[in-house]
Amino acid sequence: MSDVLKELTEAGVSVWLDDISRDRLRTGNLETLVKDFHVRGVTSNPTIFAHAVSKGNAYDDQIKDLALRGISVEESLRMITTYDIRWACDVLRPVYDASGGVDGRVSIEVDPRLALETAKTIAEAKQLWWLVDRPNLFIKIPATAAGIPAITATLAEGISVNVTLIFSLERYGEVIDAFMAGLEQAAASGHDIAAIASVASFFVSRVDTEVDKRLDKIGTPEAHALKGKAAVANARLAYELYEQKLATPRWAALKAKGAKVQRPLWASTSTKDPAYPDTMYVVDLVVKDTVNTMPEATLHAMAEHGVLQGDTVHGTYEASRKVFADLEKLGIGYDDVVRVLEEEGVSKFSTSWNEMIETVRNELSLKE
Repeated sequence: MSDVLKELTEAGVSVWLDDISRDRLRTGNLETLVKDFHVRGVTSNPTIFAHAVSKGNAYDDQIKDLALRGISVEESLRMITTYDIRWACDVLRPVYDASGGVDGRVSIEVDPRLALETAKTIAEAKQLWWLVDRPNLFIKIPATAAGIPAITATLAEGISVNVTLIFSLERYGEVIDAFMAGLEQAAASGHDIAAIASVASFFVSRVDTEVDKRLDKIGTPEAHALKGKAAVANARLAYELYEQKLATPRWAALKAKGAKVQRPLWASTSTKDPAYPDTMYVVDLVVKDTVNTMPEATLHAMAEHGVLQGDTVHGTYEASRKVFADLEKLGIGYDDVVRVLEEEGVSKFSTSWNEMIETVRNELSLKE
């Protein structure tokens, strides 16, 4: 039996798990996934934490202690989430050490309600970095207009960043520029930029969800033929942009100082439409120096029946551009699609954060 996830790793795609919970940590499940499924990193987001905290009794003892001490709801939330992240960082530390700091990373997101406030995002990023206090941590900052300068400022402090909620190519270009600016400022301040890492989380499946919805409204054979094509095309063009940015003198100067590349990370890679193969957002985006962060169901699907087809990104750029040209002819504008997705992304994570606050508030009141 072939080991598809091992083959994926050897092809230059780091397999990360898009999930975390106290149960996963205390049962040793995460360690098993690292050992047996080649998991080399973990990502979290407000929705993942909201789900984890609301299920089971794994957090009861900690919440009881927080209630006894009279800790506020929001600070309790930080204590709960940073505890899990710190634990996960320790589980992944051997991977971090063995990979020279490239992998073995665990991500925690700034409060998504701050997505439109640059200064507060920077302050929150610094506090989370201090609270977790692990070198293999990533602070997730959303790629909103206000997030772009926060990314630069956080990297300039020597803090490693996972840039999240990227949907558009234009915004991705801004993210890469913000990354380079952050490293330049860090170097100027005397930081060892070889120790600073970053990934850029380009969201995949949500693009198809939004575009397919619009194609279904059109309902023509031409529209039907374009379903399920936009998300992969968008990600492939993002990789083309990544390659173009790496070919610049600006990057060459940073690389000479020891800088590591900001790898594209394919996020939201579970298929939302049951008509699509459950491994398509992994198999169709195989290319070196990338990360694919998968929910556990997608991880198992790849292990059980994923079939790799080599590099599925190079050689696709013109065909990918044609997908968006054809969508434009049908009246589906790229700029509007990505604008809606970014706004929805921030809104959904903010809603999840508020749900988590309510869950913790209720639990604290019960334990008083």
